Order: sequence, then C-alpha cells, then structure tokens
Amino acid sequence: MKRPINLNADLGEGFGSWRMGDDAAMLEIVGSASVACGFHAGDPQIMARTLATAFSRGVSVGAHPSFPDLQGFGRRRMDIAGEALESILIYQIGALAALARAQGGVVTHVKPHGALNNMACQDAGLADTVARAVKRFDPSLVLLAPAASQLAERGRDAGLPVVEEFFADRAYTDDGELVPRAEPGAIIHGVEACVRHVLDMLGAGGLVTVSGKVIPAALQSVCVHGDDTAAVATARALRDGLVEAGHELVTIPRLRTD
Repeated sequence: MKRPINLNADLGEGFGSWRMGDDAAMLEIVGSASVACGFHAGDPQIMARTLATAFSRGVSVGAHPSFPDLQGFGRRRMDIAGEALESILIYQIGALAALARAQGGVVTHVKPHGALNNMACQDAGLADTVARAVKRFDPSLVLLAPAASQLAERGRDAGLPVVEEFFADRAYTDDGELVPRAEPGAIIHGVEACVRHVLDMLGAGGLVTVSGKVIPAALQSVCVHGDDTAAVATARALRDGLVEAGHELVTIPRLRTD
C-alpha cells in the first residue's frame, strides 16, 4: 500500500511589480500551496492570481499569515498581545478566503509564516493564540504546523485537524527547532542534498537533527521554500523521489484524520 504524503510550497510572496520565485512552475509540481496574505508579502492581485492558477491545477490552498512585517518579510520577532494577534490572523485568513470564494474555490488550511511560526513552536501561549484564531474563523480548517512542535500539539488540543510539516531545505537542532538562518549549515543547499535529507527523515520516522539525533514525529507534509533559486528543481526531484520510494502524493485535505 502506498504511503500518502503531501508536497507543498509557500507561494504568492511577491509584492506589486516585484516577484519572488516561479509560482507557475511550482504549481505544476506541488499538491498544496500556502499563499501569503499581504502582511509579510503578497497583495490582492498576487493573491488572486496565485489562487486562480492553483485552482486550475487542482492544488489545495491555505492561508500563510504572519506578523505585520512587510519590510522584514515576516522574519522579525514581535510581541503582540493575544486578542490583537487573533484579529491580525483572522483578518489575513479572511482576505484570502474571500478572494478564493470569488473564484469558486475554498481555503482548506492555515500555516503561520516566519517568526510567528517559529515562536509558536516554542511558546505554548502563542500557539494557543494561533489555534484559537484559526478555530474562531473556521474550525474545519487544517492547521499545517511544524512536526513535533508546541503549535501542532496545541492545535490538536483546540480540536483542529492538524497536519505536521517538515522542511526539505532546513536543518534541525536537537530541540526539534529549525537551525537559525544566521548560523552555518541552517540552509541545505543542492537538489540531491534536499532529497536525501527528506528521505532520510522519512526512513527514520522523525526529524533527523544536525547531530544525528532522531526526534519521532508524524512527517506528513514536506515544504519546499518557493523563494530559493533551486526551488522548482528541488520540488521536481522530491516529487520523483517520493514516488519512487513508494509514496502517494496527495493534497493536505486528503491527510485529515478527524
């Protein structure tokens, strides 16, 4: 029996006339896309175009909300109180959902971006705030959360369907966190190295850290960052490698276990 897995990318991360990555090519490969909602990247036209392309290719779509940090691409840590952050997240999810509805489609998952995502992996209170915002907007939405994280755990505690994600191009610490981008070895370079990294973790049944430690986790969705120059080649090689290894590539909604 083939093992289901999702291949996803973070897309729609341009702004105005500036573009990042090759979204059209990525949407020919991935099964799901998390679309920037305007607070770290993206704008209404880019969001609408990304949605249209995704829907035309049968790609499931999620909201990719962030801290209000357009200048810092959502990678700067912020201290925002619970109620205010809930409203910020609901605003972004709602914007993408409205644009999707106008095209006859739906948003099916939410994946926090950047510093918000990283902080919610460690901070149970912040993770609760994210989960609460998603649930208040639509409790049927899947929370796409980093594997073996507080965010995944608190999402399940809130009653949300959760899919656990890991990264093809990022290294992990022994605490299960991403190695900070400023540190050597944080980014895994090269198509073959990324494919090997993913298959090694799937074979081990968990996150394989920089020291070789294995942190058991439900590895259900693998992300390729769309802003990397080799993103399309990496996604294509991963798709082929996963199929060859006996996996069935599916959309995020197909992974729901509720």
